[in-house]
Amino acid sequence: MKRLALVLCATATLAAGMFAQPVMAQSEMINGQVTKVDRPAGKITLRHGPIKKFDMDEGHTMVFRVADPTMLKQVKVGDKVKFEPDRVNGQFTVMRLEKTK
Repeated sequence: MKRLALVLCATATLAAGMFAQPVMAQSEMINGQVTKVDRPAGKITLRHGPIKKFDMDEGHTMVFRVADPTMLKQVKVGDKVKFEPDRVNGQFTVMRLEKTK
């Protein structure tokens, strides 16, 4: 009987741990347009709409670092994009970048 109680307790603890994991929501992709690409510096300048996660209620034109410099090979000035911004070491950084039509 003690063994059954121990197994049930361990199973309940394991199940609780499985469901207690935080659910990672997909970050919001922001619409933007490329105004400058600086491949040597690993930066991109984007004119973009509001970014709620940074309390930016209006659009801006901003310089962002890119998490992966190879992202800059897929875009040029004038391209419309969707991007996922974040702060990395205190700097605005593009984590994902997708060219749109």
